[in-house]
Amino acid sequence: MTQAQSGAQAPVAITFADLALCEPIQRAIADTGYTAPTPIQAQAIPQVLAGGDLMAAAQTGTGKTAGFTLPILHLLAEEHAHNIKPGRPRCLILTPTRELAAQVEESVQTYGKHLPLTSMVMFGGVAINPQIARLKKKVDILVATPGRLLDHCTQKTIDLSGVEILVLDEADRMLDMGFIRDIKKILALLPKQRQNLLFSATFSDEIKALADGLLHNPGFVEVARRNTASELVTQSVHLCPQKVKRELLAFLIK
Repeated sequence: MTQAQSGAQAPVAITFADLALCEPIQRAIADTGYTAPTPIQAQAIPQVLAGGDLMAAAQTGTGKTAGFTLPILHLLAEEHAHNIKPGRPRCLILTPTRELAAQVEESVQTYGKHLPLTSMVMFGGVAINPQIARLKKKVDILVATPGRLLDHCTQKTIDLSGVEILVLDEADRMLDMGFIRDIKKILALLPKQRQNLLFSATFSDEIKALADGLLHNPGFVEVARRNTASELVTQSVHLCPQKVKRELLAFLIK
């Protein structure tokens, strides 16, 4: 019996062209060679484009970064910017580590290269003066770690009153690393009216409490089993005495 005779229908494959992203973003996606979105992208992008808050469970390796950078670039490009001032970002993306911040900024640059939007990344462990100099220019999207962002807030080198979209990326790691007080201080400096996106690998009680105080009638996306690592990431364990851990790490890196 053929599929048509049985009345069954094959699932329709979703492409990036189906997600209603603007042409410059579609062109940037085509430049990367990607044609089909990952499950998190297919589910999250339409919800972010709709303008509502979102709570998403997604591990590293699922494509979650593009799941929020793509629709954010679209929204900022489509929405006319009001009251543009230097050092007054329209979107704030908070990440727990400098490595993740750099990765997110790279995604923004990759997919926003055909758009007239500007972005910057800031984190600690490096000189603050070049960041202060950059904040004297227009910044649409700011990717930051909480501690260094608060340093700038204290020095009044940044203005968070224009933030339209807030992203908390890897929120569970931020809580594990003790950033909850910093995050609450930052939230107090943001406008009340904004879109909030929270991405976390796990939904602990602490994350749920944070979400309850942050999100308003959020959509929900979960693309992998709770509390499991992405199937796209190969993991291995090497048991060794404490004293040779450093040598083993150096060997593995080489």
